[in-house]
Amino acid sequence: MNTSALQAALQQLTLLASQSQGATSSVAGAGATGFSGELQASLKRINQLQQTATQHANAFQVGSPDVALNDVMVDMQKAALSFQMGVQVRNRLVTAYKDVMAMQV
Repeated sequence: MNTSALQAALQQLTLLASQSQGATSSVAGAGATGFSGELQASLKRINQLQQTATQHANAFQVGSPDVALNDVMVDMQKAALSFQMGVQVRNRLVTAYKDVMAMQV
């Protein structure tokens, strides 16, 4: 696996997370922090999406009038999709690590 595929997957993850949060920052400026910084930021965004979805679900269960069922469902789907993307990126990174470690010197 080459690094360009990993970078493309990470950029897609970052783009999806920023779109789901309504963030205005561009993906082009994201390369300045490096790979580990971007990975950490993506994990924080995934965590934030999950926390937001849980908070909205709890508010809906309590009967809050300003939380609609469709908003809760959309938030839950965003959180699930971002988590699945994060798992796929992790799986690709583990596979790439195993491939590198299996290379003969």
